Amino acid sequence: MQLMQICLIFTALLVLSHCNGTEPFSAFATGNWQFTARLYNEILKDELDKNFIFSSFSIQVILALTAAGAKNDTLLEFLSALNLPTQETTEEAQILLKQKSDDFQLSSANKLFVNNGFQILDSFKKRAIENYDADIENIDFAKRVEAAQKINRWVEERTNNKISNIVNPNNIDDSIRLLLVNALHFKGTWENKFLYVNKGTFYITKTNTKEVDMMHKEESFRYYESPTLKAKFLELPYHGNNIAMTIVLPDEIEGLAALEKDIYPLLKPQNLEYEHVFVTLPSFLVESNYDLTLILHRLGLKKVFSDSADLSGISSEPLTVSQVIQKAFINVTKSGTEAAAATIVYFKSEYLPPPAEFSFIVNRWFMYAIKTDNVVSLAGRIDTF
Repeated sequence: MQLMQICLIFTALLVLSHCNGTEPFSAFATGNWQFTARLYNEILKDELDKNFIFSSFSIQVILALTAAGAKNDTLLEFLSALNLPTQETTEEAQILLKQKSDDFQLSSANKLFVNNGFQILDSFKKRAIENYDADIENIDFAKRVEAAQKINRWVEERTNNKISNIVNPNNIDDSIRLLLVNALHFKGTWENKFLYVNKGTFYITKTNTKEVDMMHKEESFRYYESPTLKAKFLELPYHGNNIAMTIVLPDEIEGLAALEKDIYPLLKPQNLEYEHVFVTLPSFLVESNYDLTLILHRLGLKKVFSDSADLSGISSEPLTVSQVIQKAFINVTKSGTEAAAATIVYFKSEYLPPPAEFSFIVNRWFMYAIKTDNVVSLAGRIDTF
């Protein structure tokens, strides 16, 4: 029987709301560090000497939902390739990560666009609705332009227009049976805003520099200098929740490459302690666009892209994944951060203060991660402007 298409679109939440240290959450967090490190290394191979941003969390969540319809060896590949604990534990962790706060702007919505006439199994529908808060609507994929416009408009509205044109009409036809969309958008202000911005020197290399906008503030931060890793760690908290951006700054001007040889220790919790720190950080805006299909294949997710895929928990029709794409966006300014990302899975069928005790001058290549309770929702690097 001919394999049919499903498309799943995931607009990623780049930050996670506060969670308790329960067993499902801890298991998910550990897998999240592992998967983020592995994914970072794979993206680095293609994006060497480039700024990039990605959301490992978005990929884990959307593919965890896909895995809810996988069985046998296909399901086992999902759990292994994505460093997920058991399927049930992963879904419990997702529930823990859904808490919200009035102190920052956060929207989250899930939707299944179902091709007219396509039947989803009641068990998958129930799981999508109850565990992933998904709504369902029928759509005619034969009308490709109209369908793409409708889906794109829905995603744009729910990401403050940061993720646009996620669906190309040329990639839609009547063989698509299901398109799942999860749209999340985060906009948070720093717990204490940067005081002023001026021009400063950023080292592209030891001999190549550029003047960029540098933001400055001084206060008590969670901070750590690691002699073993030869890097400094600084946590910049957002207002209103247990959420922060962690900056990893190598001791050497061109030291990021050495750190990137082993990402996992950089993502794990560090011995951060409150210290009085003067911080200088460049403002930055990064947009990235990836085809993750081959990357996921290299990470061990293979069967779902082949005719041996077992997605029989979604539909009685045979299904396979043809492509996985992610678009991500982050804008870090004096006031705070705005971020969004989208992962698509196509299935066929700135006054100077007095000196501080420490200085954290981000004037060279660095990597960063947005975390909540040590779960990495977004990670990236800056090496040029």
